[in-house]
Amino acid sequence: MFSGIVEEMAQVVAIEKEQENIHFTLKCSFVGELKIDQSVSHNGVCLTVVHIKDGTYTVTAMKETLERSNLGLLKVGDRVNVERSMLMNGRLDGHIVQGHVDETARCTAMRDADGSTYFTFEYPYDREMARRGYFTVDKGSVTVNGVSLTVCEPTENTFTVAIIPFTREVTNFCDIQVGSIVNIEFDILGKYIARLQTL
Repeated sequence: MFSGIVEEMAQVVAIEKEQENIHFTLKCSFVGELKIDQSVSHNGVCLTVVHIKDGTYTVTAMKETLERSNLGLLKVGDRVNVERSMLMNGRLDGHIVQGHVDETARCTAMRDADGSTYFTFEYPYDREMARRGYFTVDKGSVTVNGVSLTVCEPTENTFTVAIIPFTREVTNFCDIQVGSIVNIEFDILGKYIARLQTL
């Protein structure tokens, strides 16, 4: 479980395909604190550390993960938002993030907000998925590339988020442009409420 408060950006240093899996090797400042089997969020995707060597660590993404996320688009040198799993004795500064990305969305617009930036994202509309809680609500929470954010201006298949300069600088929002593909995780509370209504 995560909070959506990104610790830093890790850099992809190697990518290796093995059958339907892809092994990503990354470097970041806390590699020395990691352990094998530890969960780390990568652009919002919970992946398990499988190898640590020479100041780098490796995680593996399987076919299902690659189909639902933007990880398959990564190249050596790309920057990835990373967050270690949440400590249960700390503050929940973002919202409850599972690290189970639901789908990808495309950035369709960026506009200035007197120093901050509004980003608009569009995802494929699916009536059945929406009925099951896969949607956004005004002032609700959404996770974009692992970043916990507040929704504004939602429609049935788009939403907008406001990014302050600090968040844009310390996450890979600094690399997002119109056309960029991002990972989104809808709020788990909305999914549970939608499920309860069907019982």
